[in-house]
Amino acid sequence: MSNRSGYSRRNRLDKLGVKSDMRVAVVGIRDPVFLTQLGTRTGDIASDRPRRNTDMVFFLATRVADLRRLERFRATIKSNGAIWVLWRKGRPELKQGDVMAAAKTRGLVDIKVASFSDELSALKLVIPLAARA
Repeated sequence: MSNRSGYSRRNRLDKLGVKSDMRVAVVGIRDPVFLTQLGTRTGDIASDRPRRNTDMVFFLATRVADLRRLERFRATIKSNGAIWVLWRKGRPELKQGDVMAAAKTRGLVDIKVASFSDELSALKLVIPLAARA
């Protein structure tokens, strides 16, 4: 029980796996606290458009149709990179199962779920080991 409690108090960037000097892209997220935290960890941050060889993409989706962008994001991340898809908790427009299904059809697998904030859930997607170049 104490381990779980300690985990919940971890810094959000540590919980999400953001390492120092990573190339990160933030798409659709306007959370000033998160953006400030991210800026203290890395200076290589793209807004709204990931660049080639990105380590990690943070993407806020509000509806199922937004998930079509996963294919484009998959093409920009490093083979061992990740895409965090965020969505609003408790909203019927988009659920975790929708994100998982969209990821699968685009050659991605989910490996971790996290609470990004009080309002947002997050699912970490990666390219399967067998498909990495």
